[in-house]
Amino acid sequence: TVVPSTTLAQDIIGLKPDGVFLSNGPGDPAALEYAIKNVRDLIGRKPVFGICLGHQIMGHALGGRTFKLKFGHHGGNHPVLNVERKQVEITAQNHGFAVDPDSLNLNDIRITHVNLNDNTVEGFAHRSVPAFSVQYHPEASPGPHDSYYLFKKFFEMMKGWKT
Repeated sequence: TVVPSTTLAQDIIGLKPDGVFLSNGPGDPAALEYAIKNVRDLIGRKPVFGICLGHQIMGHALGGRTFKLKFGHHGGNHPVLNVERKQVEITAQNHGFAVDPDSLNLNDIRITHVNLNDNTVEGFAHRSVPAFSVQYHPEASPGPHDSYYLFKKFFEMMKGWKT
């Protein structure tokens, strides 16, 4: 089920989803206060997976901040280190903002991915609830299968989540 970004968290919960996927989109994530509040209200209630703008909004929802990149990340072949797997993934990207790592509470969140070109945060996961995100576009499959495991991880989270 696809819902508009303005849909309230309680209305999303009312749809009884197995999980919530936060998609990409344009613009400054800090300006999307309604979406940040809704995501904050969803985290811990359902498994959440965010990409690109969804990653940035999740960063804000978890108390972080974003900043504007000087040139942005655009196109394919951006190398990203998966810190947990110690593997480099080739990614597709299209964004002008990044999550500020110094704004994240590392007691609650672990950084999972780092951009090898500029060391920006490319992914993080919550330590105690099923919520994670990546800055890049895993659905674009530039690797071509480098990011498939993210969708598998989300499916497993949804199967294991008890409401």
